[in-house]
Amino acid sequence: MSDVKTPKQIIMNAFDMNCVGHINHGLWTHPRDHSTEFNQIQHWTEQAQLLEKGLFDGLFLADIVGVYDVYQNNIDLTLKESIQLPSHDPLLLISAMAATTQHLGFGVTVNLSYESPYLLARRFSTLDHLTQGRIGWNIVTGYLDSAAKAMGFTELLAHDLRYDQAEEFLDVAYQLWESSWEDDAVLINKTQRVYAQPAKVHKIKHQGPYYQVAGYHLSAPSPQRTPLLFQAGASSRGTAFAAQHAECIFISGNEKHITKQQVDTIRAQVQATGRDPDNVKILMGINVIVAETEIQAHEKYQEYLRYASPEAGLAHFSSSTGIDFAQYGLDEAIPYRSSNAIASVNDRFKHETITPRDLLEQHKLGGRYRLIIGSASQVAAELIDWVDQTGIDGFNLARIVTPESYADFIEWVVPELQQRKRYKTAYASGVWREKIFNTQAPYLNAPHPAGVWRTRKKDAHELPVTQERELT
Repeated sequence: MSDVKTPKQIIMNAFDMNCVGHINHGLWTHPRDHSTEFNQIQHWTEQAQLLEKGLFDGLFLADIVGVYDVYQNNIDLTLKESIQLPSHDPLLLISAMAATTQHLGFGVTVNLSYESPYLLARRFSTLDHLTQGRIGWNIVTGYLDSAAKAMGFTELLAHDLRYDQAEEFLDVAYQLWESSWEDDAVLINKTQRVYAQPAKVHKIKHQGPYYQVAGYHLSAPSPQRTPLLFQAGASSRGTAFAAQHAECIFISGNEKHITKQQVDTIRAQVQATGRDPDNVKILMGINVIVAETEIQAHEKYQEYLRYASPEAGLAHFSSSTGIDFAQYGLDEAIPYRSSNAIASVNDRFKHETITPRDLLEQHKLGGRYRLIIGSASQVAAELIDWVDQTGIDGFNLARIVTPESYADFIEWVVPELQQRKRYKTAYASGVWREKIFNTQAPYLNAPHPAGVWRTRKKDAHELPVTQERELT
């Protein structure tokens, strides 16, 4: 028997947002860019169809609640360059895109800090039904003070407390999705006049420091029950949370050896929770500029640079760290300052000497994701090398020019990856979870904390939550 492992098939998601300027700022001014049409449904249905033509696994939609108001202590540049403002609700796009596609998955960011678990669980179940099992949730807790104040709070909850709240939120959501309705609760017997069997539908009772919920899930079991779970926390608390709950984890990578260390650490943390490390897919954010030849690709890059806004990228980064970079001279070292924003991003200033000029250079294209430029063969080879050298499973491809970035990738890179047998030539059957993990298991199972709820004793539903957790 051969010990040669089958080469890993690369997972590919498009990374976008229901706004004009997402990651690569300023490119909305490019004459071939259509991102200002984000508020038209045809823009999204056509993009979904394009991505499905290219056999993309999913369209991942980012989101924020709040505005970027840290840079220069205002939103002037945010408005001028449309730095994720206006920002529309991503959930409302899904039904239309699902109606025009058959296989493409839809990962949606929702900030749980300002949601009710009872109602959000229903919205995701509804979308899981309507998409026939193609919905995923990117779990975030938020990092903008502007959002907290807009939602009526005096300030953002402390970083680690946000994750404590998230743990309890998920505990409630898992109970609703997994244990309120049994698998065979829905009968749909017209003769006997029984749609659902009362003995198989249960009330959950949860009493915790953040949430008190007593009620029945408003949706019957959907194709996946719990949506495919995404997470992107990179702090020590965030990675611990992701190791416990996430099925797909997003990371940023710049150096392969550092990314490999990060991947190895994540998989070790997943294993420490009792879960199989292979049951987590790790995806890296990237930008790609590709053309028929390397020379043409670099010419395209130079063209894009003429429209990019490094300062807008800096303004975005200011809110990510909670530091107003405008207060420092171009060549002045930015000191570390504790903030309540993205901890892993802010920690860079502890260990590195970084100036605003450095950051502007890093944001030449308006964003800071890893950039790969070249011909189809060069780009494909580099993507494969990233996967093989670091252990990641795939990529979130950000748009630079819309829809050109995705169309170019599909025209040039996808066939090259297929030729090298590193990219699917057809979609697998099943719900999104089954497609991603190449299984015939639509539901989460123990030891994942969501799957644990479905296997508990039926009488657990009527016990206080402290007693429920003791049952096996």
